Amino acid sequence: MNYNKLSAEPIALILAIISLVLGVLGCCCYGILAFIPLVLSIIGLVLANNSLKEYYQNQEAFSIQSKNNVNLAKTLNIVSIVINGIIFLFGIIVLLIYGTIISSSVLKGIQQKDNFEKLEYQLDSLETPYEFQEESNTKIDTTQIK
Repeated sequence: MNYNKLSAEPIALILAIISLVLGVLGCCCYGILAFIPLVLSIIGLVLANNSLKEYYQNQEAFSIQSKNNVNLAKTLNIVSIVINGIIFLFGIIVLLIYGTIISSSVLKGIQQKDNFEKLEYQLDSLETPYEFQEESNTKIDTTQIK
């Protein structure tokens, strides 16, 4: 009986656990940093697949427990990729929604400022003739009494 371990047995399992924990913690910040555990999961999955290929090429050299651990790491990495992928897409959608809301409010503010400046200009241009007409009407408007 051989007790040799596969090359990626510990590291694939560690990457799977770390990526799952970081993925759950990434939910707290709207998934903005979800690409980090996503990358870790992909690396862990590649390492687990390479170790399984190594096991199937020479089954006598490695223990079955090591193969089972790598299969567990592969499964956890796949679960982590799915969860972190969903969190990452959710983060992108949230950023797009916030970006749309912020850009529309900034655009409305700019338009309101432009409208206010136009209105201010129109009021300035209207006040002078109106005041002049009032003054001229009071001076010209006289009645003759017979």
